[in-house]
Amino acid sequence: MFSIIQAAGWPIAFLLVASIVAVALIFERLFVLRRSKIIPPRLLSEVIELRRSQQVTPKVMAKLETNSPLGKILAAGLRNEQASREIMKESIEEAGRAVAHDLERFLNAIGTIASTAPLMGLFGTVVGMIEIFGAQAPSGTNPQELAHGISTALYNTAFGLVIAIPSLIAYRFFRRRVDSFVVEMEQQAIRFVDTVHGDRK
Repeated sequence: MFSIIQAAGWPIAFLLVASIVAVALIFERLFVLRRSKIIPPRLLSEVIELRRSQQVTPKVMAKLETNSPLGKILAAGLRNEQASREIMKESIEEAGRAVAHDLERFLNAIGTIASTAPLMGLFGTVVGMIEIFGAQAPSGTNPQELAHGISTALYNTAFGLVIAIPSLIAYRFFRRRVDSFVVEMEQQAIRFVDTVHGDRK
């Protein structure tokens, strides 16, 4: 591996940094964007039961808010359960926007790496081409410099694609997962609003 890095030349340093950052962000998002952590099963029914049994205390509200993103949305609704349906929905939508923003954390960074990695590889390719032309001299071609220029060009192009393709796949995967979480949380929030106002009739 070290010999490949040496053959790729100094432009590979940018790609190595990008690959380390991409791997770290992908694993972080895989850990954070777990369904059980974002939308815990039975949380909605438990909150409805607590509300109906009048066990919603400030301590319960604080715990619910830190429980999960869905818990934060439901807590916003509980704070305004005595208000009109419109005000309750508006408070839930505001909390939902904040939650969606948190879920999208680092996705732009992964997308940026996916789009810039081929450009960094292209930069290394250009550097390699310059070295290839530099190997041409009136006295003849320097085979060592020529080989190094070719390896720099090819390795950087390959590394750029190797980083970009998984990063793009991960970006699309996480974007789709976040969108599906947001839709499901919206549906559960609407059910919560309907239940609260149905109980008040």
